[in-house]
Amino acid sequence: MSMTADNPHEEKPPLFPSWNWWYILVIAWLLLLIVLFYLFTKTFS
Repeated sequence: MSMTADNPHEEKPPLFPSWNWWYILVIAWLLLLIVLFYLFTKTFS
C-alpha cells in the first residue's frame, strides 16, 4: 500500500474540506499571536 494520490480519501484533512483551509487557519493564528504579543510588549514596556 503506497502513500500516493491514488486514494484521495486517505489525504482528506479532518474538519475542513481541503488542506488550504488548514494553511489559512494556521497563518491567521500565528498572525494573531504576533499582534497580541506586540500589543502586550507595548503595554508593559
